Amino acid sequence: MPRTVRARSASHDACARCNAAQSVRGVRVGRTFSVSTRWRLHTKEMNEELLGSLKVNQGRLMEDIHHTCQWGTGQRWGEKPTETGMSRLALSDADKEARDWFVKTTEALGCQTTIDAMGNTFAVRPGLRNDKPPTFVGSHLDTQPTGGRYDGILGVTAGVEMLKVLADNWVETEYPVGVVNWTNEEGARFPISMVASGVWAGSIPLETAHNLREVRGPATMASELSRIGYLGSTPSSHTSIPMGAHFELHIEQGPLLELANKKIGVVTGVQAYKWLTVTVKGRDTHTGTTDLKSRADALLTASKMVLHSHKLATANNALASTGIINAFPGSTNTVPGEVSFSLDIRAPQDETVARLYQMVRNDFAKIAAGHDVLACNASCTPGLPCSVSITEDFDSPATTFHSDCVSAVSTAAHAVLGSGAHNQVMQMTSGAGHDSVYASKRCPTSMIFVPCREGVSHNPAEFCKEEDCALGAQVLLQSVLRFDRLRDERRVSWKQEPYTL
Repeated sequence: MPRTVRARSASHDACARCNAAQSVRGVRVGRTFSVSTRWRLHTKEMNEELLGSLKVNQGRLMEDIHHTCQWGTGQRWGEKPTETGMSRLALSDADKEARDWFVKTTEALGCQTTIDAMGNTFAVRPGLRNDKPPTFVGSHLDTQPTGGRYDGILGVTAGVEMLKVLADNWVETEYPVGVVNWTNEEGARFPISMVASGVWAGSIPLETAHNLREVRGPATMASELSRIGYLGSTPSSHTSIPMGAHFELHIEQGPLLELANKKIGVVTGVQAYKWLTVTVKGRDTHTGTTDLKSRADALLTASKMVLHSHKLATANNALASTGIINAFPGSTNTVPGEVSFSLDIRAPQDETVARLYQMVRNDFAKIAAGHDVLACNASCTPGLPCSVSITEDFDSPATTFHSDCVSAVSTAAHAVLGSGAHNQVMQMTSGAGHDSVYASKRCPTSMIFVPCREGVSHNPAEFCKEEDCALGAQVLLQSVLRFDRLRDERRVSWKQEPYTL
């Protein structure tokens, strides 16, 4: 059912000051926020020593990560209780359990939680100037069907840990700060990635998202949001829920940090990509009575296209992948008459993706017609021609993050790592899309990467060391606090930028 949950009133908190020491998984909560007569710390008054004194609790962070992974536990890859992957598809029953945990935990820390029409859940901790949009930490709790424990989950739980650290130390921020859990970031169940942040940013129509049908089944996003009770009444829009900034902590999902022996990646942007659906039509015929030259084999033709996409990507310093193949009619003794497959193409520059897309369109048509684009060995028996159609399902242009957010992350990383920071921090571009892509269209944004073992992600064995999780969360905490101070210093100049601050 639709819901908007309101925090306790300031007057209630003020009256309950003497009872403020409650416990949420071992954390003292019950803040009185700006009505308190005396705060221990205020961000505007913090020097480097005071900023450095605010410490993430590594054990508590890891406890939250693994606690939430009881919902949607996936394939086992090791012997320890936590050595399993995750299979928590968006808007499933397991996703609802994780969402309920997020709402309950953040509300107990004194936050106001709001659920919008896409199920995006925003938890906001008041600051001194509550007439301005919060500085948000954001990521997602949904996973791939055979995903791991850190992709998205680390970012949300690190945001919750930030709230706990602020509560522990009675820190008052100049502006409100919040944590957002974005819906269906993965695009695994409902095949548009970052769809809910895209609706919030105004880049994807709400109707398109609500009518999006699950990959294998009849459910739509709207029906499942309603079923699990997360179809909020608040419009999913940056005008209804504006952000002052958006920071996201994430595992790198690639090997660069580990190979370079770096601890923190300061993310300056995200590479461009397109998702395509390619449909090849031939003729389904009997496998035992139809000779090779008389076949219009849609699957054989599609396989040539998949191989050629890899060659094109290699030649253009880009990436190409096929993750879904559907063959019809799906019988062992019938030559497939129709095949559809996904094609994901990526590159750092928009121009490269556009060029690769055009090459795909041109060359796939030639392959379907029977031309020897692949320089097939002479022993290959040519068959009858097929037809091909290509649909562009999703387009994400290259993204450049806001320099002030990037600077806040970089400064925080160097402060946290100290004298060895110059050897442990690197600037980088994200190879994967994230909700920060859409957030950056409406507010200053940046990301923080931490290394994952062998660069493996979207896999049950996805792994990030506990100390690296905590280090990333520490940089996230400091980035938000430093940005909170910077917002006040820079608010005049920001009025000239296309953000609502």
